[in-house]
Parts: sequence; C-alpha cells; structure tokens
Amino acid sequence: MIAELCEVEHILRTTQQSYRERLDRVTAYLHANLETDIGIDDLSNVACLSSYHWHRIYTAMSGETVAITLRRLRLQRAADRLANSDMLISKIARLAQYSSQDAFSRAFRKAYGKAPGAYRQSGSHAAFKAAISSGNANSFGVSIEHHTAVRCISVPHVGSYLQIDAAMGKLFGTLAKSNMLLENTPMQAEFYDDPDLSTEEHLRSAACTPWPDYLEVPEDTEELLRPPGSFAKLEYKGPYADMRDAYRWLYGVWLPTSGFEISDRPGFEVYLNSPVDTKPEDLRSDIFLPVET
Repeated sequence: MIAELCEVEHILRTTQQSYRERLDRVTAYLHANLETDIGIDDLSNVACLSSYHWHRIYTAMSGETVAITLRRLRLQRAADRLANSDMLISKIARLAQYSSQDAFSRAFRKAYGKAPGAYRQSGSHAAFKAAISSGNANSFGVSIEHHTAVRCISVPHVGSYLQIDAAMGKLFGTLAKSNMLLENTPMQAEFYDDPDLSTEEHLRSAACTPWPDYLEVPEDTEELLRPPGSFAKLEYKGPYADMRDAYRWLYGVWLPTSGFEISDRPGFEVYLNSPVDTKPEDLRSDIFLPVET
C-alpha cells in the first residue's frame, strides 16, 4: 500500500514538473514575441498541448489568462516607451499590437488610469523628472539600512530590465516544481548594468530570493551571495516602467548631496506586491542603492 502511494505521488510530482516546464516555455515565448501577433494555437504548440487544455492549465498555474498576461506585458512595455522615449504614440500602439490608437488609448487608460499622452506628461516618472530638473534632493524620503550577508538562489536574465519577470517566473516555477514555494516567498532582483550606458539587449540582472543555508540550491537555479553592507533605501510606489527616473534621481541628485559614496556592490529591488493582481499605480517596491558609510 505504501509503495502504491509513493508511486502515485511520484507520478503527480512528475506531471506537475512537466506542466511547469511547459509554462516556462510559454512564458519565455511570450516575452520574446510581444511585438508580434501571438495566437492561442502558437502557444499550444510551444506547450505541446491542445489549446483547450493548455489554456486551462496556464490560467490555473499563473493566476491569469494568456490574454491578460499579453495585455499586461505589452502595456508595461508601452508605459516604458511613454516614460522614457519620444516615440510617437501611434507607433507605440502598433508595437503593442493594437489595431488603432483609440483602442490602445482605451486599454492603457483602463490599466494605468491615464490616457497615454497624459501618462507621458504626468505619470509617476514626472515627479522624479521634476526633482531631477530642480536638483531637489529632498523630494523623496531615503533611509540608510545595514544588511548582513544574504544567501540567495537566482535565475540570471540578459535584456530589458522590464522583462526580468520572465526570469522571476522561471525561478518561482522551479520552487513550485520542488514544492518549496511559500505564500510569502520574497520577490527580489539584482541589477548589474546602467541602462543609460548599456544597450538594452546586454543589460544583466538576476531574479532572486533569499535561501536558507541548510537547503541545497535547486536545479535550474544558481547560488547568489549578497555581501553585507549599507544601502540607501527608497520606497517606491508606481509602475515599474517609471523606476528608471527614480534611479536617475537617486544617483544624480540624492547621492551627490548625501555625504555617502557609491559602493561597487550591486543594488537590488524588493517587490512587495505582484503585477498579476495589483494595478500599476499601486505597485510597491523598495529600491536599495549600495553605499559606503
């Protein structure tokens, strides 16, 4: 009887692992093809399952439908272009796979609370741009924290920082496959390059989460050791697309007047809620800038 139960458990675990691997493949495909017309049949081929079964499995495991995932990721990329480029809104709409600028504007307003043009002028990034322009180092609160060394497991990512959620999905999928994913498992990421100096396709980062010393590093992840040190912490609220100007303010305005020197340790972010179930304007993140005290 015990042997039979163990065999059933093994089969269930193997099946769950197979489905998680298929989900990882589909997630990677979505991020690589956001600016093309993606159909359910395309994704079912990637997953090697019928479209009917695949869509039910995807929704159950990811917490949202494929259509919602696509819309969220495309609008996130559009928000980044609105905040950080002069690209025409009509072109941004086309790249986001909207048939008309009006359709794009309606979808964007529903997700971000503002029409694209208004978001470009007055999104949360605008407050940081104004503080940068005026040189106001006191516009946002920054605290100093000292952290001990932290052992993490990670999945590396190369490319746009906004697409690190693909690596995050793979990391948390790996934990789910191993039955090690807890409800409060922290979502974090480290960043190694300056997006204003490096081309987007060469930006290096890593999705990560703290990991106990007594546990082995799970397969398909890497050990990442975060050294001890001091960090300037900025509590950020708003879309991920607007965070670039938060960094520009931290580095260009706050740091020179703070009395601190920048450290060569990598900075990192801690995500306090999830874009899957949180509106972009309500996303909360802690940005940690490494400093020498």
